[in-house]
Amino acid sequence: MRIVGWLIGAGLLLLAVLQIFRPGIPSKPATAEIEAPREVKLVLEKSCYSCHSDQRRLSWFDQIVPAYWLVRHDILTAREHLNFSTLGTKPAAAQKATLYEAVNMVQLGAMPLPQFLRLHPDARVTPQELNTLKAYLAPWTPDLPSTPTSQVQNAARIPLTKVQPELNGLALDPTFESWQPLSFTDRGDNRTFRFILGNIAAVKASQKGDISPWPDGARFAKIAWQQELGPDGLIHPGNFIQVELMDKNAGEYKDTEGWGWGRWRGLDLKPYGQNARFVNECTGCHQPLQGNDYVYTMPITTAKVTGAEVVNNAAAVANATNLPHQPLAWGGITMYVDPRNHTMATLFGNDAAIDAVQAHLTAPVYPSGAVLALVTWKQRDDPHWFGARIPDRPLSVEFLEVGAGQPRYQRFAGPSFEEDEGAAKIADERARFLLGLPPAQLP
Repeated sequence: MRIVGWLIGAGLLLLAVLQIFRPGIPSKPATAEIEAPREVKLVLEKSCYSCHSDQRRLSWFDQIVPAYWLVRHDILTAREHLNFSTLGTKPAAAQKATLYEAVNMVQLGAMPLPQFLRLHPDARVTPQELNTLKAYLAPWTPDLPSTPTSQVQNAARIPLTKVQPELNGLALDPTFESWQPLSFTDRGDNRTFRFILGNIAAVKASQKGDISPWPDGARFAKIAWQQELGPDGLIHPGNFIQVELMDKNAGEYKDTEGWGWGRWRGLDLKPYGQNARFVNECTGCHQPLQGNDYVYTMPITTAKVTGAEVVNNAAAVANATNLPHQPLAWGGITMYVDPRNHTMATLFGNDAAIDAVQAHLTAPVYPSGAVLALVTWKQRDDPHWFGARIPDRPLSVEFLEVGAGQPRYQRFAGPSFEEDEGAAKIADERARFLLGLPPAQLP
């Protein structure tokens, strides 16, 4: 018993001595808090400010070493990623973008940290509070520019092989524009469209369902454009914004979740960030999807994968076996959204059509043998990102085969994608529409 008592006493003495080693946690008044309604700020103050502000809010048990050391590390790391005490210095759009990320972290269960909630249950964001944040963000308000934006982008292009590597050393793959589409996203939170392309390794993995985890060598390119409201009432891609690259190599990138990360902005493809620490933004944003190998995209595929919301099987029905071609295996030319009917469509092209697009970026002349395919889907909310929509059930597939004479138009629709025999009545109109869709701008 004496030994037990001695050990307990020694442990208490050691614990008391350890209390001396308490590096500080800086605390100061807010300099520029986020600009938001009071009801929104109340949610943030309750659930986020303990870690994501310059205010020092520790419970008594957070003050005890060694728990204090862990708390201090989490707070300093959280402030570096997001600090609501200084967020107001950024433009209003950037503030909202930060809130969108925060909402998605909460929605996916990544924030507040589960281990934090176990000791601080009052910080939990209730469903009603989450709806308060979502209502404030309101991603689908009709606020697109009334004048085309694509007419004002005049940055000088440089050869893709001459683009500077990212600040972490990752090189831009100059072949990314020829990769196959895996999915498409309509981002209402920042009014952008995105093509998510995959290299051969990524496409094969998607087709087999070999994506948990993705194999080494798989690469994604996420190409983003501003949205532009056209005179036809449809929303089209406008100015090119950026391309982001993810390169899977579990060994080489073990310190960044098994992925290499890169982003190049503008037609001159300037590397993003001020130093190599920009990668922390990437890994932090993708952390909630660690169970999906840190990948937000649900690839359109017929492969069956264990787990909910990992792949998008519903949209893959567009590759029905009775179609004359399989357009989802072709290259993507452009996309648009019909806001009245809540549909999204992508224009695909066979090799001859893609070659024509690459030769004439703004007004391609499709040669004989070129085939265009317009796939139209119903939209649904992206389960991985509040404010985004992705393809759901396909509604129709239209083909236009260019020949020496009149182009041949076909339309397939319905649950079994039967050919629409009445399509001949609209063939000329639809042919003009498909041929008149300008390709999305690429660097």
